[in-house]
Amino acid sequence: MNPGMVGIAPAIVLRDVSIAYAGHPAVHRVSGGFAPGSMTAIVGPNGAGKSSLLRALALGTGGAGARLTGAIERGGLGPTALAYLPQQPALDRRFPITCRELAIAGLWPRLGAFAAVPGDAAGRADQALRSVGLAGFAARPIGALSAGQFQRALFARMLLQDAQVLLLDEPFNALDARTTADLLGLLAGWHGEGRTIVAVLHDLDMVRGHFPECLLLARGVVGWGPTASVLSAPNRLRARRMAEAWEDGAGACPAAVPAAA
Repeated sequence: MNPGMVGIAPAIVLRDVSIAYAGHPAVHRVSGGFAPGSMTAIVGPNGAGKSSLLRALALGTGGAGARLTGAIERGGLGPTALAYLPQQPALDRRFPITCRELAIAGLWPRLGAFAAVPGDAAGRADQALRSVGLAGFAARPIGALSAGQFQRALFARMLLQDAQVLLLDEPFNALDARTTADLLGLLAGWHGEGRTIVAVLHDLDMVRGHFPECLLLARGVVGWGPTASVLSAPNRLRARRMAEAWEDGAGACPAAVPAAA
């Protein structure tokens, strides 16, 4: 890790951000910001737009098949300053690489696609794997890993990315208690170094215990700020009622459909 980066991560600001797929809104008019060095959980009902919003923070766009309106201002963050960890089902584990090679992939954003891998890369990757509890796994194919071991390997890759901003989508799904505790410890360490962390989560007890800030989303913002106040009973009831009012079979929203060329 680079001690010189502590406290310098730029804020991410959203201004009236909406995301729609085929004219159906997934995120509606979200405005707010993630302060430098903050640690924020994004929570909400199923279908609330949590993953869509996180993907937009990572890509700066709505992604394939999506239309984004409004603005995401990332404070001049370049591609090497941001690390994005999607949900495990979105990752192909059939690719024939080892844990060491997966960890080394964390260096690629800084090296570029055609640059030579540094001579110390294998040693750095092995150290990262030891740091996440995978000592002795360097030569093991990723396809042979359990869900928890694979998530640890992905965290090792993030260690080598050494990014200022970390975006994680449901990073603890289907993990055992020990793996979850170990990876939460890594996040706490990164937060202590002044990095900006944003994670989509569903376990509200975990959010209350480990994330000082919270964004409660139900396509629109229900609450955004200190976790204890955001996760109040009235806010959670409001989010549930908003979700119950969604009509997924409704026609496309005219405002979310691109104008004809």
